[in-house]
Amino acid sequence: MKSYAAVDLGASSGRVMVGRVGPDTLELAEAHRFVNRPVRVPEGLRWDVLALYSGVLDGLRAAGQVDSVGIDSWAVDYGLLDADGALLGNPVHYRDVRTEGVAQKVWASVPAAELYAATGLQYAPFNTLYQLAAARGTRQLAAAQRLLLIPDLLTYWLTGEAGTELTNASTTQLIDPRTRDWAHDIARRLDIDLGLFAPLRRPGDPAGVLRAEVLEETGLTGPVPVTTVGSHDTASAVAAVPAVDERFAYICTGTWSLAGLELDAPVLSEESRAANFTNELGLDGTVRYLRNIMGLWLLQECVRAWGNPELGDLLRAAAEAPGLRSVVDAGDAAFLAPGRMPERIAEACRASGQPVPETPGEITRCILDSLALAHRRAVADAQRLAGHSVDAVHIVGGGTRNALLCRLTADACGLPVVAGPTEAAALGNVLVQARTHGLVGDRTDMRRLLARTQPLTRYEPAGDPGAWRAAESRLSDVR
Repeated sequence: MKSYAAVDLGASSGRVMVGRVGPDTLELAEAHRFVNRPVRVPEGLRWDVLALYSGVLDGLRAAGQVDSVGIDSWAVDYGLLDADGALLGNPVHYRDVRTEGVAQKVWASVPAAELYAATGLQYAPFNTLYQLAAARGTRQLAAAQRLLLIPDLLTYWLTGEAGTELTNASTTQLIDPRTRDWAHDIARRLDIDLGLFAPLRRPGDPAGVLRAEVLEETGLTGPVPVTTVGSHDTASAVAAVPAVDERFAYICTGTWSLAGLELDAPVLSEESRAANFTNELGLDGTVRYLRNIMGLWLLQECVRAWGNPELGDLLRAAAEAPGLRSVVDAGDAAFLAPGRMPERIAEACRASGQPVPETPGEITRCILDSLALAHRRAVADAQRLAGHSVDAVHIVGGGTRNALLCRLTADACGLPVVAGPTEAAALGNVLVQARTHGLVGDRTDMRRLLARTQPLTRYEPAGDPGAWRAAESRLSDVR
């Protein structure tokens, strides 16, 4: 039996979890949880990365002695370091407005179809490639000698060693998913210096040991190794899908919904690009073929606007509200920015000629119906585009706590939904560390261990499939 610290950073909170792993044991306990609160300063929206690092240190102190540490976080964002290794300002938040209109300028040099064929990444205005294009000409970028994605930056502060983990690097739109290496031609044509990036690492690679100062700060006894995991939290979450075979779709739920398939090779067709599917890299040479959906961000922003009422009360009211009365496109970039979310949802319904939800319960039901409909479309489209059929949908992450969303997703997809585990990213993080140290076997063994040890809930599809088809048609007419 060994213990592993999983640092798991989400867009709204961070946590340090301790996993205990043995031949037939997988236990996870929370050591420390802390808020991840972005800050709006005169130059834009920024991450408070020093507060995050402080939370990591507090979490390692609370975790106690562990056999290894691994870090995962959200994707695309980065910190810039100068020649001395000092951070050049707080990292820019992916919801910052600096990338507005940048994609069109990039496509003038590399057309969107060529970019997709080379990198397989869906269009999203915040992809690292567009962020770097937006930063061109700034003093910060000119002074930078190193670029580290967020989990790699924290790993660097813990160990003093720099690397670029591959699953997260694949979200930059600068990786070729076929070669699993940098897309050198794309970078050259866009004048992006790949020398800014540290050497690529893969899940399971060593990432150094905790520095003496970190050991003193946390009270740990060295040496404590840091192990490279799937540092994109979705890569870790997909690794923790407790599927019994390969015929499954997954939906990683939280601030975002990431819905798709685990494949052996990327899908780089023009039809795939038009459907806005992405090919991100996963564990053991796999491809995470998925679509980004706005996710529970829609509800989180509404809850904030309403003064943080009890979520349970909202969900009960939503369950009593009429279903599929009004739906919105949960993948629409119009919902990306924070603020006025209830009004923006109402405006979208009004503009499409649908009944306008008025009460918090009605708006919550509109959001959950819309998310389930987006899940339905993503799962169906992924199967068609990849030629890979599925028998079940696995929902992992924070959305597993939302029984209404899970039930609606089963109804919408017409497939059984298996919900759990909730802390999928942390469990995937822990399992990669344990596998590296010989306590578990391959990906199949990892998933069997998850299925044996983690609480799972199964939802069978029910209701009228025609109602979901009609809602999908109504939304298609709006688009």
